[in-house]
Amino acid sequence: MSKMRAFVISEPGGPEKLELMEVERPLAKPGWVLIRNRAFGLNRSEWFTRRGDSPSVSFPRVLGIECVGEVVAAMDSDLESGQTVAAIMGGMGRDFDGSYAEYVLVPRDIVFPLQTELELPVLAALPEMLQTVHGSLYTGLEIGRAQNILIRGATSSIGFASIAIAKSAGLEITATTRNLAKADELLAAGAIHVIEDKGSISLQARKLYSPGFDRVLELIGTTTLLDSLQSCRPGGIVCMTGILGGEWVLPEFAPMDAIPTGVKLTSYSGGAMDITQAQLQQYIELVEKGALNIRMGPRFAFTELQQAHALMDENRANGKIVITLDP
Repeated sequence: MSKMRAFVISEPGGPEKLELMEVERPLAKPGWVLIRNRAFGLNRSEWFTRRGDSPSVSFPRVLGIECVGEVVAAMDSDLESGQTVAAIMGGMGRDFDGSYAEYVLVPRDIVFPLQTELELPVLAALPEMLQTVHGSLYTGLEIGRAQNILIRGATSSIGFASIAIAKSAGLEITATTRNLAKADELLAAGAIHVIEDKGSISLQARKLYSPGFDRVLELIGTTTLLDSLQSCRPGGIVCMTGILGGEWVLPEFAPMDAIPTGVKLTSYSGGAMDITQAQLQQYIELVEKGALNIRMGPRFAFTELQQAHALMDENRANGKIVITLDP
């Protein structure tokens, strides 16, 4: 069998637990697509899994929940060899080996054929981020019935993408940041208000919109969720999508006390089925035209994956980290 390089994690821990190894290259099989991996974005869920905070994931495992590249083989499929594609989630890097490898074998239903002039490292920053934001805004928050939105944790890569897509949908956007030095960046991205987030913002939120916000996108997670609920109006929706605060669990949660009357609380952890190929293609075309500005972070070579994870540990990326497999 042919060999390939892959980063394998055998036990949870720090970035050093990601070990570059030579492993067997996966073989094509019916219903699955073998992709020559060219680049992939890093995601917070991979960071959690690396630390041992994803109990459903067994080790050893090749992590990575997205990639872009070319089709090598696609048995009984409409896809052709050499076609540019993206693969997103669907158990990738969790139930089966993912994108921290030179070749990736994934189910056909999570593969998106794409036509684009974007260079692959730029394209690699987009699929999972666009899918997550699209699902959060349209499935989780139902923004078609809203006029304004609060994006909590807006200086993350997902935050900036959320600003871009919410702006394209015509919403009035308020963004939060722990560092007001980043306010100008948020305003330039499309926010009309910026709130300094010191852990409690509900009073400031109601000074801007006295009934509370129509929609609140919670990207920090359980560490700020209760305060975000207090920032939403009756009939509004709070959607928890992110876990930037590093905590999955809300201890001693008392719903009758924590959730204001009439405020709806939901979450978004959906996958590839929540966005169509046409919708993803449309977003990518908007990026190509400059009509949708997505904040890019640093790029690393494949062999520098440990350093890229260390940067995630330090929360210093300031945009989507991308790993490239070509020189």
